[in-house]
Amino acid sequence: MRLLHTSDWHLGRSFHRVNMLDAQAAFIAHLVATAREREVDAVLVAGDVYDRAVPPLAAVELFDDALHRLADLGVPTVMISGNHDSARRLGVGAGLIGRAGIHLRTDPAACAEPVILADDHGDVAFYGLPYLEPALVKEEFAVAKAGHEAVIGAAMDRVRADLATRARGTRSVVLAHAFVSGGQISDSERDITVGGVAAVPAAVFEGVDYAALGHLHGSQTLTARVRYSGSPLPYSFSEADHRKSMWLVDLGPEGKIEAERVDCPVPRALARIRGTLDELLDDPGLARHEEAWVEATLTDAVRPDDPMARLCERFPHTLSLVFDPARAPEDPDVSYAQRLQGRSDQQVAEDFVAHVRGAGPDAHEQAVLRSALDAVRVDDTLHEVAR
Repeated sequence: MRLLHTSDWHLGRSFHRVNMLDAQAAFIAHLVATAREREVDAVLVAGDVYDRAVPPLAAVELFDDALHRLADLGVPTVMISGNHDSARRLGVGAGLIGRAGIHLRTDPAACAEPVILADDHGDVAFYGLPYLEPALVKEEFAVAKAGHEAVIGAAMDRVRADLATRARGTRSVVLAHAFVSGGQISDSERDITVGGVAAVPAAVFEGVDYAALGHLHGSQTLTARVRYSGSPLPYSFSEADHRKSMWLVDLGPEGKIEAERVDCPVPRALARIRGTLDELLDDPGLARHEEAWVEATLTDAVRPDDPMARLCERFPHTLSLVFDPARAPEDPDVSYAQRLQGRSDQQVAEDFVAHVRGAGPDAHEQAVLRSALDAVRVDDTLHEVAR
């Protein structure tokens, strides 16, 4: 049976100030085309369909279009909710949608009720474990301590118990949305540490033939049978080195796994560049990034004038500007109080300006600071007299 494993669509999400809806629509078209051209038997979506619990209408319409296109293709789809989704909203109409071959699994209590599909080698049981927030599902799974490992472990115990009742030779696939130990994180994933330590061991998925994971945005192989597909599009500059893809998995007889990465269309490359403003504007080696989405880190000791406008003249798609001036490190053993000792309010204010901007105030700015501090002193004196 041929499976197409994807996750973390985050429909409705932007990349900095860039609306990604057109790129997300292009991905959906690519997903459907891949399912058709590669003769996929089932599509697996391991959570975070949407970027937030109440998604914008345009994102809902795109999701609706995706469901119709997959149903028209006749390819069964198994989909779970992630930590960004509202499980209740995503699961509305699941019974009716299931009749079209789109199987939504958003109820933790139903995690051991599989979708059964068959090929020439027999049945394959697909179990959907939606994102399990420990504090909310602790009672459902009767665990003593609300932690991610505990609740996912309890859910997998139910999966293995159900699988034991199935016909001999039944193969099994689990969809889960979790942070599994060994996975590499990026900046665009929402923290799920609330409710207990986030990481769970890959061993928790023992006993099934394939675990299709979602949550982490980089495509990763934790074991031959436990994989993250990653997000199909980049959602932070920490993903600049990611290769965005889906897993095409052939599940053979007796659970044999063969997996291939299928690249996703990315609208524009990502680049992180670093140096002084003049270096970034003059370096011929950076020409390859001129059409990329750019995050520029400036190391100028003094913050230059109009850096974003000047960068955009060469890199018109600059989206993020970071300042990290090259300065001598302060003595770590000197406390803040010690550094202020014996310094006037005027000197402290001027030091702050120098710290933030990289250069101290000029004569006019010094006069403005002096005037402001004098006004504060007069105000304090009047209050003291009034008391």
